Amino acid sequence: MKRIRKILMVTGLAGLLLATAGALWLADWYRGQLERPLALEEPQRFELESGTGLRSLAREFERRGWVESARVIEVYARRKGLAGRLQAGEYAVDAGMTPADLVQAMASGDVVQHRLTLPEGWTARHALDAVRNHDELEPPPESVGVNNLVEVLGLEGIEHPEGWFLPDTYFFGSGTDALDVLRRAHRAMQATLEAAWAGRADDLPLEDPYELLILASIVERETGRGDERDRVAAVFVNRLREGMRLQTDPTLLYVQETGVQRLTGAELERDHPYNTYTRAGLPPTPIALPGRAAIEAAARPADTRDFYFVSRNDGSHHFSETYREHREAVIRYQLDGDASRYGRRGR
Repeated sequence: MKRIRKILMVTGLAGLLLATAGALWLADWYRGQLERPLALEEPQRFELESGTGLRSLAREFERRGWVESARVIEVYARRKGLAGRLQAGEYAVDAGMTPADLVQAMASGDVVQHRLTLPEGWTARHALDAVRNHDELEPPPESVGVNNLVEVLGLEGIEHPEGWFLPDTYFFGSGTDALDVLRRAHRAMQATLEAAWAGRADDLPLEDPYELLILASIVERETGRGDERDRVAAVFVNRLREGMRLQTDPTLLYVQETGVQRLTGAELERDHPYNTYTRAGLPPTPIALPGRAAIEAAARPADTRDFYFVSRNDGSHHFSETYREHREAVIRYQLDGDASRYGRRGR
């Protein structure tokens, strides 16, 4: 009897040892499956489609050879509380990443970020074309255009979309609605404009933030030099204070066909709301998307008595307080010193 008991004890101990060894092996195998770097010849992209469940995802990991058993991923995600947090999107799968890393990334929504840059000086039409044609954005219907963009985006209190999208670089996941990018750009412009208006210079001859946006768009189109923006803004502000016409070519070019860079004498004389040679004050809408620097310059222009400026043909401008000085600068920089060629175009 004692011998039988001894045999049972030895057998039970052996079984316990075998079970323990088996459990340790299983735990080590499980951990190895999760922590082993994925065998990749090159970085990949993994698209987790909306509605994909944990079991389907786990099977895909197994199919690709990233784990030996789909059950490993299911157990891991449930133990970590990640099963219900997986987010659809495009994920980067890089060398050195483990299955556990990828599941964590999916639970965090760490999707691949694509980008789109709206440059300063573009128009609303350019911005709409850019988001419509971006490969990673869901394009808007063809029926969406500049004429109905305000309505489609739901922009309250705005009649015309021009100028209302802040030039910047915007990041987004694959499949993002293109119109959402424009909504973000609009909110960014609203915040930038409100801050600039709140910090504007005293006695600025502008009625509201929208007029500031219009002026900033003109400054944006007149110069790309950071050291000139506030001085260009000062010229237009000084003219507005004195009731002078702005006489700025970009407002006329805004309504020309795409690609037109030079204005004819007839176009200068054709009266319309954007002709700042024939009409005083600001045009009815912005003429471009102004950047932060142009908005700040328009809100706080330089303290000068300049009323004129002319291009030196090297990207910079000569500024003048008097018409006589301006005329001399035009002859020097634009007419090769030939005063007989001076016409009415001088600003």
